Parts: sequence; C-alpha cells; structure tokens
Amino acid sequence: MSDKKIEIIEVGPRDGFQNVPDFIPTEYKLKVIDGIIRAGIKSVQITSFVSPKAIPQMKDAKEIAFACLDRYPDSNLFALVPNMYGAKLAVECGIKEIYYVISVSETHNFNNVRKSHDESFMELSEIQKLYPYLKINLDVATAFGCHFEGDIPIEKTMAFLKRAHDIGISSFNLCDTVGLAHPMMVERLVDASLSEFRECEFQIHIHDTRNMGIINSYKALERGITKIQTSIGGLGGCPFAPGASGNTSTEDFVYMLNRMGFNTGIDVNVLIEVALDLKEHISGNYSGHQVLIDKDHR
Repeated sequence: MSDKKIEIIEVGPRDGFQNVPDFIPTEYKLKVIDGIIRAGIKSVQITSFVSPKAIPQMKDAKEIAFACLDRYPDSNLFALVPNMYGAKLAVECGIKEIYYVISVSETHNFNNVRKSHDESFMELSEIQKLYPYLKINLDVATAFGCHFEGDIPIEKTMAFLKRAHDIGISSFNLCDTVGLAHPMMVERLVDASLSEFRECEFQIHIHDTRNMGIINSYKALERGITKIQTSIGGLGGCPFAPGASGNTSTEDFVYMLNRMGFNTGIDVNVLIEVALDLKEHISGNYSGHQVLIDKDHR
C-alpha cells in the first residue's frame, strides 16, 4: 500500500452542477454534498458566487454556503469566485477559502469573465489586499490549451504563474478547461511547475472531454501533485466545448486508487450510490463509468 497522501477535492457541486440547465433544488444539492462528505471526502467546492444572470444554477449560493458551513464545520469547504463581487459575497457567508479564476488564454479569459489579463490580475491583487486572511487559490484555466488559441506553450503558462506568484499567490490549480491535455503534456507542465515554484502548492483539474481524465489525473499524481480535483459522476463539461463529456469522475478515480493500494480514506461504495442517484435525478454530461453499473452487481 502506498503511503503517499492523496487529497481528492470534489468540485461536482460547482463545476458539475453549473452546466445543468434545469435548476437543481437546493435540498437535493445539499443531499449530494452530504453523501460526498459521508463517503470521506474532506474538501468540497460547494458553489460559486457568480451573477445569477450568468449562471442561474448558482442563484442559491448563499443558502448553500450557510447550510454547509453549519452542517460540516470540520470539512474544508470553499467556493469559486470570478470577481471582487463574488469574493465579497463569499466572505459575507463565512467562506475562508476561495478559488479565483484567470485563463492563460486571454481570449478565453475575456469570453469567460469579460476581463483582460491586466484587469483580472489587478482585481486579484485588490482581493488580496482587502481580505489578507482569505486563502486564495488561483484556477489556472486553459493551462493546456483552449478552443480559441489552440495549444498553450509551457513558456506562456510559466510566465502566467510567475506573474501570479509575484503578487503573492502560492496555490495554483492547473486546469485542462476544455479537455485538450494528453499524458505527455501533463508530465511536462507539472514537472516544469513543480521545479520552478518549489515552495508553492499545486492541484490538477482535468476534464474528460477525450476520455483521458483518469490517465491525465494519474500522470499528475505520478509527477508529484497530490491534490486532485474530480467531480461526482464525472458530471460537468465546458460551455466552450458543447456536447463534451464531463470532468474526471470522482468514484472512478477513487476506485482505481483504492484498488492500487493507495490510502484515500474514501468509501467508494458510498460515492457510487451518490453518483447513481444523481444520474437518476439530474440530466447532464456524465463521464463516470461506475454509474453505469447496476448497484446489485458491483
């Protein structure tokens, strides 16, 4: 059994749910989060503080935040914010850790958050100054490429990381936002990032657009990233890759790690039950395979 400590970070309640067009009842969202935490996952991205006009699915962000912080005081609960307004709402709800997103592709960044790189980095710096006690992780979106600009050279991503590091950011999440990464690309970028920014914390977030979510996530783990973001059922996708399958499936990835002897501390059977129920009740883009297995024949 490997003694390597692996942290599975569940992002389904944000990245999975935000792509579902029909509003998911708040109580059902809380039911899913409860199952994820009951399975043994300690870190969960519970929502995002965005404009309800942009993403109606997240209109209950405050309600979700207040309920989760009250119910799960011992869990690491955090939210995504795209701007200062979102950061203020998160802080008002008692959130102590946020993910702020900037795309390496400036074209994608403008389409995603309607800001240039200069504007996004300036706002990130302002959030830091206003909330010095807030833990800020930077979602490095399109770190491996985007539909607008194609493959992203490693040199461009490294310069992006340095710019963020120079203003005080030390926690990064390398995101394959539209699913263009392959194993060798993951190896190269992870190696370069860990070598150049040794004192920083890195996570990986892989979409399963081309059925490489599991292998790309595992490659990042092999190269030294031990914080892996996944989504229950593999629910998710990207608005810039219509029809694509979702994110790396939490239950599939945990199943693999448990079978390989890693000590995840997570009960995969509970995760599968949550994923099966989710697929039964919520329509969306799923990449998970365990949800296809009849629970009586596992």
